[in-house]
Amino acid sequence: MTRFDPARHAWMTAPETRAVMDALGYARFVGGVVRNALLGRAVDDIDIATPLMPAEVTKKLEAAGLKAVPTGIEHGTITAVANGKPFEVTTLRRDVSTNGRRAVVAFTKDWTEDARRRDFTMNALYADANGEVFDTVGGVADLQAGHVRFVGDPATRIREDYLRILRLFRFHAWYGKGELDADALHAAATGKGDIAQLSGERIQKEMLKLLAAENPVPVLRAMAASGILSEVLQGELNFARLERLCAIDNDNFFKPDALLRLAALLPSDDAIADCIAARWRLSNADRDRIVDIAAAREKIVSYLSIKEVRKVLYKLGTPRFKDRVFLKWAEDPREGNFVQWRALLAIAGAWVRPIFPLTGANVMAAGVPQGPLVGGILDEVEEWWIDSDFIEDEFSIAERLKAVLQSKGY
Repeated sequence: MTRFDPARHAWMTAPETRAVMDALGYARFVGGVVRNALLGRAVDDIDIATPLMPAEVTKKLEAAGLKAVPTGIEHGTITAVANGKPFEVTTLRRDVSTNGRRAVVAFTKDWTEDARRRDFTMNALYADANGEVFDTVGGVADLQAGHVRFVGDPATRIREDYLRILRLFRFHAWYGKGELDADALHAAATGKGDIAQLSGERIQKEMLKLLAAENPVPVLRAMAASGILSEVLQGELNFARLERLCAIDNDNFFKPDALLRLAALLPSDDAIADCIAARWRLSNADRDRIVDIAAAREKIVSYLSIKEVRKVLYKLGTPRFKDRVFLKWAEDPREGNFVQWRALLAIAGAWVRPIFPLTGANVMAAGVPQGPLVGGILDEVEEWWIDSDFIEDEFSIAERLKAVLQSKGY
């Protein structure tokens, strides 16, 4: 029997968790929460399975003074809310029909039947409130071995939901060891054409989670070799730059930035970045970011002077400057330059953007009529001010304005 100690898992003994489990009476934790608990990894979302029907789940939760929200009632899911914390509670299910994108389900009281409809064995694990694990598909052994294996026949599982092709690689990047499961890889490669039927939002979610793994490059190379990666990404991909960026993150304890890693993988082509952003249905902000990185042409090197750093920071702003530093660092063949690269990031982190001291009112007060020329004069003086390392001397600034005005005939 496999068991883990609830006392060592704060999420399990939290008052909110206990309140939900006590209210339901007969329920088990399921999926990722059990998987991560067995691995000693952090737990975020807490999913709960129960043979109780949705109406009964709602009744029991409300009787205990907890909120019950029917977030996925057609699939048997009620979100229990305890002290503001959500828990997804789902009635045991079996698939009635599937079409690769969605399923019609029926409820069941059979835990084994519920386990058999799940994707991977390591996700078909259940645990009660005492930490006892229930495993009918060999998930514990697969988890310990780092073997990402489909429950039952891989091709059948994939036909039920085409997203499982991408999930295979995402889960191997996070939990796998060694080579991918051969049967799973073959089934994924055979069904890769069906990825086109998936929504951009679902592709985005899986791929960004994959890119956030400690080192997603080996899995991405396997996807490329099997012809699957080209179904979701276009262009000549830069695996070497991404691999180096991942190493930088790991060596320096930086939190992985999945979107920046995507930008590192993509070619320096803003049209391709824009196309992928559209296919993945990225937000406008995320789209703008990867397109901006792909189009970047500024000279960023590890030995930039402080004056040059401030000049580029003023032009780009801190977030855009940091994006460029990370990718240029990843392209730098000299690993010993890491001190300089870290210094650039530190300067950017502490930088406060200076305020240009002149306004259009100053120019018009000198006799220039309102119009486009005012902006042109300001731009010239501002360029000089930037090149002068944001000089604060008011007399020098006034003299420069006077010189520019004289050159314009004022």
